[in-house]
Amino acid sequence: MLDLSEIKKKNICIMGFMGSGKSIIGKDLSKYLNLKFYDTDKEIELKTKKKITTIFEEEGESYFRDIEEKVCIDILTLDNCVVSLGGGSIVSEKIRKIIKINSYSIYLQVKLNNLQNRLKSSIKRPLLNNNLNNREILQKLFKDRQKYYEKADLIINNDGDKFQTLNQIKFKLNIYAN
Repeated sequence: MLDLSEIKKKNICIMGFMGSGKSIIGKDLSKYLNLKFYDTDKEIELKTKKKITTIFEEEGESYFRDIEEKVCIDILTLDNCVVSLGGGSIVSEKIRKIIKINSYSIYLQVKLNNLQNRLKSSIKRPLLNNNLNNREILQKLFKDRQKYYEKADLIINNDGDKFQTLNQIKFKLNIYAN
């Protein structure tokens, strides 16, 4: 199995677009690796005692991004954990630098059509302005972030079954360890 200290990394971070399965895959991967799991969106809600949608409504995106950056940087400096990053956190240059230094990064790649289908029933995506059929917003966000996601150490497609995705990650981590 992958020994993070051997590759001079502190943790594993899971990144990707909203709806790509970061929290589900990250939580399951952390159990498999017997590492602590952090979901940065959940950590922001714990720190602020507010839902992310409420933060966006009351304070705006810029305020949220400032908090997100601080929380992500704190978590990404921790050792031996799996971190699920919020989809937009990768836009921050500071966060990208910390990921490159501290984290073995995994990008969960999902086709835009599948993301749109997954997000249709979600009410907690403030950047979609609760207009879940707004494909233009999704396309723009997707295009703006994809170049950062694709710099990950490992890119895994997550259009299908989560168990297949987890098995691919486990296989890749085992190869990396040898």
